[in-house]
Amino acid sequence: MSTIESVLKESRIFPPSKGFVQQANVPGLNDYHALCHQAETDYQAFWAQQAKAHILWHKPFSQILDASNPPFFKWFSDGELNISYNCLERHLSTQPDKTAIIFESDDGEITHTTYRELHQQVCKLANALKAQNIQKGDCVVIYMPMRTEAVVAMQACARIGAIHSVVFGGFSSKSLHERITDAGAKAIITADEQVRGGKHHALKATVDEAINMGGTESVKTVIVYQRSGSDICFEPTRDVWWHEITQDANTECEPEWVNAEHPLFTLYTSGSTGKPKGVQHSSAGYLLGTMVSMQWVFDYKPSDIFWCTADVGWITGHSYVAYGPLAMGATQVIFEGVPTYPHAGRFWDVIDKHKVTTFYTAPTAIRSLIKLGADLPDNYNLSSLRLLGSVGEPINPEAWMWFYEKVGRTRCPIVDTWWQTETGSHMIAPLPGAVALKPGSCTLPLPGIFAAIVDEAGHDVDNGQGGFLVIKKPFPSQIRTLWQDPERFKKAYFPQDIGNGKYYLAGDSALRDEDGYFWIMGRIDDVLNVSGHRLGTMEIESALVANPLVAEAAVVGKPHDIKGEVVVAFVVLKGDFPSEGDKARIVTELRNWVAQEIGPIAKPEEIRFGENLPKTRSGKIMRRLLRALAKGEEITQDVSTLENPAILDQLRQSH
Repeated sequence: MSTIESVLKESRIFPPSKGFVQQANVPGLNDYHALCHQAETDYQAFWAQQAKAHILWHKPFSQILDASNPPFFKWFSDGELNISYNCLERHLSTQPDKTAIIFESDDGEITHTTYRELHQQVCKLANALKAQNIQKGDCVVIYMPMRTEAVVAMQACARIGAIHSVVFGGFSSKSLHERITDAGAKAIITADEQVRGGKHHALKATVDEAINMGGTESVKTVIVYQRSGSDICFEPTRDVWWHEITQDANTECEPEWVNAEHPLFTLYTSGSTGKPKGVQHSSAGYLLGTMVSMQWVFDYKPSDIFWCTADVGWITGHSYVAYGPLAMGATQVIFEGVPTYPHAGRFWDVIDKHKVTTFYTAPTAIRSLIKLGADLPDNYNLSSLRLLGSVGEPINPEAWMWFYEKVGRTRCPIVDTWWQTETGSHMIAPLPGAVALKPGSCTLPLPGIFAAIVDEAGHDVDNGQGGFLVIKKPFPSQIRTLWQDPERFKKAYFPQDIGNGKYYLAGDSALRDEDGYFWIMGRIDDVLNVSGHRLGTMEIESALVANPLVAEAAVVGKPHDIKGEVVVAFVVLKGDFPSEGDKARIVTELRNWVAQEIGPIAKPEEIRFGENLPKTRSGKIMRRLLRALAKGEEITQDVSTLENPAILDQLRQSH
């Protein structure tokens, strides 16, 4: 294989401050290396020690790792526990009146919920679910606004051993229908509407549409939370109001003790074939991954006010809203709205108001906030912050620097975290009191995570060369299978041609630099082959964003008769949308800029401008749509999940 070439040049480095090191849970590089050495010396004993230290077991485990049927690995498989018990009861004797959730609604209303109150709410809904004949092993689809009640719904399912499958509230009825039917859902928990950015979006009506598409006979109950009080269709033989079924329910509910490998949830992620994949996670291993990463990566302290901006419809909202922070006994912020409403400083206002200490968001959000007002953070008191985090995709070095300087005031380490829906928790990320930071690098693997970069035959490549990112040993929080599709699971994540089916294939291209730091270069299918050079899209995007004119960029490839592929860039400028007269000048400037930053080989053949890029409501750029636009193909896939479907026409016409 011709290895993937790295063209990104980044030499800035930021060691942890002495003050941060002194208070850190892992205080210094020697302590990080000591944890890694423990894991390398006795891998199973290392994870067993972590599982005993973090999880409250109903029945202790005696078997650590069962690798008898790879890649269907099992961890702690004879142990028993309950996730909700680990997130709630464990705190009732020590801190029942500590605030678990500070909820801020779209219109600014604030609600505080203590651990005692959260426990009572979860128990009441759990008892109501049981009264609706929902039992251990049944699947419940959750299609909710980003509110405290979404977390209550997830925890209530976990409490009775039901398997939840959360569907992001921005998905269309077609997408929801696919997930309901694939999961065989027995119940759906939803709301009349959700409110975001001052706009009302129907949820119950979307559920009705999905059910009416047919093949949903498994659904016996629809529980409706009254968010806005809008008129909805109500099917009296199937639909029930949340407030009515919980009103007289008992505030105590004995947890259902489940096996460590009992599925906690399935979460659907898009597949290359278009059919969504139901990623299935275990109970104990998944919880352990969220807890050790809260301790190591987020350097969690009981005094922290933790804010992860992700919706619970995505894995980040599962691991670092619904489970990890609660298992640690944290106080966290949950925010219903959007960063631009009612003004562009809403995020900074939330941090200022609630004295947030740890702020975890996506590079897409960061770049959007720069475009909205790069100097806006200066208007707010952000002195409570002590740690920043980035999640979802590689962060461009220039966006990293803005985040570090403008938001963190050069005081807060940034934990740039690489992980996936399938890994359940952080895999590669800096331990902020131990690892020096490099803008754009997710740095080093967590202790116990054996990440490597290999070629197409599964052989390790030298530092400085790009290849496929793999994890060579099983780890507790990893995907167990794809829901009812074990063959697709093996083929997608443990292919025979890379490591003989023993390595977890992440689907990302990456390289390690001379210090062993990992740099994610993009998805494997986003690698461009330009005149025989294999280039990662992320690096070209980073070069474009480094130009003072550019707020955001996405790069895809387009077939070319001579070069194999050429680079097509979709660019959002910081200023106004360019006039026809300005376009040619800016295109020339940006092409020359990329040639100077990377080299002539990476110069975009074509640059298109848009007021935004096609994104899901979680902020993910839909690169598949951009590839179709670049090739001039008709877009046939469902675009209802886009936050801004009209942008496709603008980008098509900007050619």
